[in-house]
Amino acid sequence: MSTIGQRQPIALRVFAITFLVFWMVIAAFPFLWTLWGSFKVEGDFFSKANWANAVFGVMTTAETGAALTGDGYHGAWVQEEFWRATFNTTLVCLFVVTISLTLGTLGGYALSRSTERYTFWLLIIALIFRAMPPITLVSGYLPVFFEWNLWGHLPTAIIVLVAINQPFTLWMLTSFFKNIPQDLDESAMVDGCTRFQAFRRVIIPVMWPGVITTGLFSFLLAYNDFAVTAMILSKENQTMVPKIASFLGTTQTKGNVMFAVAAVVSATAPLFILIMFFQRQIVSGLTAGAVKG
Repeated sequence: MSTIGQRQPIALRVFAITFLVFWMVIAAFPFLWTLWGSFKVEGDFFSKANWANAVFGVMTTAETGAALTGDGYHGAWVQEEFWRATFNTTLVCLFVVTISLTLGTLGGYALSRSTERYTFWLLIIALIFRAMPPITLVSGYLPVFFEWNLWGHLPTAIIVLVAINQPFTLWMLTSFFKNIPQDLDESAMVDGCTRFQAFRRVIIPVMWPGVITTGLFSFLLAYNDFAVTAMILSKENQTMVPKIASFLGTTQTKGNVMFAVAAVVSATAPLFILIMFFQRQIVSGLTAGAVKG
């Protein structure tokens, strides 16, 4: 009996590990395949005659003299100036996250501590606006942007993305603040802190995982956005996702598809690094968010 009892956990552990490894391989395969293909020429990676060409690089060797080539990255980053789109994306994400978190933490804290009935309806209205497709909101902004000569500029896209993202930020941060006992606020104010000092010195450090989690979602919204940035920004101020789409829109030009593949890898890799770096804070923020009373 004892032998059987010992064998079952080992068998279960082996099965779990095998399943996790298999699942990770399946989940990571599209990105790894795209990463590998980004160092090939179009004729190999999109070969219809033999899929093995994408592995061995027959045409890549014939055209470049090596089984791997960086022509896709050179074409995307240097020839098509993908670095400019990356810089624009960095600016947009930085300002969207900073503004959204600043307004969201202040507004979320106020709503979570308010006892007025209208706070519930404010959150409901915010949820309604967040549920609307962004494209419907942008279409209403466009006539004003054209009339005031605001179309095509990065600050305009930042304002629109903040407006779209703010309801979600308010909802998420309000829920995190509600998990923090009001006794912390009162204790800090009894010790001589003002309301804002209690918020800054006591409440924010406690709910830091929630701030990081909300900030990450705000970042992803700005980073991955296509509808807003494609409609509002000019070609000179494109962010990464519309820039990648522009490569795919000119597939008749040789090499542009591989520019898109290289750009996709370049745009996806930072997300993996970001998630791995903040994984503990993200899990902590999603499961707990703060101390519970």
